[in-house]
Amino acid sequence: MEALRGRKRDFRQKIRGPDEREKLSAFISSGKCATQLLTKARILLKADVSDSGEGWSDSKIAAALDTSVANVERTRRQLVEEGFEAVLVRKYNPSCAPRRIFDGAAEAKLIALACGPAPEGYARWTLSMLEQKVVELNIVEKASDNTIGRTLKKTFLKPHLKQQWVIAPQASAGFVANMEDVLEVYQRPHDPRRPVVCLDETTKQMIAETRAPIPAAPGRKTRHDYEYERNGVASLFMMFAPLEGWRQVKVADRHAAVDYAHVLKELSDTHFPHATKIVLVQDNLSTHTPASLYATFPAAEARRLVERFEWHYTPKHGSWLDMAESELAVLATQCLDRRIPDKPKLIAEIAAWQDNRNKRCVKADWQFTTEDARIKLKRLYPQFL
Repeated sequence: MEALRGRKRDFRQKIRGPDEREKLSAFISSGKCATQLLTKARILLKADVSDSGEGWSDSKIAAALDTSVANVERTRRQLVEEGFEAVLVRKYNPSCAPRRIFDGAAEAKLIALACGPAPEGYARWTLSMLEQKVVELNIVEKASDNTIGRTLKKTFLKPHLKQQWVIAPQASAGFVANMEDVLEVYQRPHDPRRPVVCLDETTKQMIAETRAPIPAAPGRKTRHDYEYERNGVASLFMMFAPLEGWRQVKVADRHAAVDYAHVLKELSDTHFPHATKIVLVQDNLSTHTPASLYATFPAAEARRLVERFEWHYTPKHGSWLDMAESELAVLATQCLDRRIPDKPKLIAEIAAWQDNRNKRCVKADWQFTTEDARIKLKRLYPQFL
């Protein structure tokens, strides 16, 4: 008992300073530490001898903090024997650390297995199938699907997911020629007499509700019935002038050569009638050629329209270079990501969206240059020894 009182006296002397009390208070207020360490910090504050009087007894501290008297005594003893800083640091005990089922070699084999072809009859590996296979191949003695899932999650590997991607050809002179041509256009200074206009197109399925949706409420999302009524597909032509902050979306029934030709005529004679030349950037769709103009208008008119444009094409499998594609992605996210029942409603909604963006003059700030392409996309360029 006398020894315990001696330890208490030592304890009181060690945390008498206000700096250590402030440190304990800040430690508790942060709330970012382990519960065990927060409890120890509270024990030290309760037991401290301050100007207001003696510290609390061990039993009173244990009752207040819902802990044991032995834990309070251990905390006091640790303060005396190891110092103030040691109390607030959680010790690592190797004997308590869980044994890793998948070490470096086993983890590499698991990853190679998950990335490999799935068993016959299956599109992909499941966690239960991987669980059986790693035991069958003697990679580990036993493992649960939960352990396999955590191991794959740690390596950011998700064999149940796949992503479609536009894969550019390796070492393609044609690809880099078209890419650098488009990048050169994007680096030109703004010239109102020669506006740069990017053109792209997409489709939108028009869908009508068969039952009235249930609106959102606190803690509940908007609910739509799984049944719907299809009302056809509309084609959307996006005309986007990134330096002017202007865009125009034309809604058509098709995306044939005739529709494309009328979009170019509208772009030339309605939207930019005073331009000396319209610098046109578009992808390699089969209808995106001067031939569509000749298939739609008399030869003289077709020739006039051809001369109104300066033609530039993104490379095949490189449509991401067309800024109109990025603007279509914004349209899809902000406007089209919902059920729209018919063409008049679609036209009205798109018109409201584009008018809002045009009033705010939302431009595109293209930062990718030819110099960047020659470094970051070096694999696409032919190599010379």
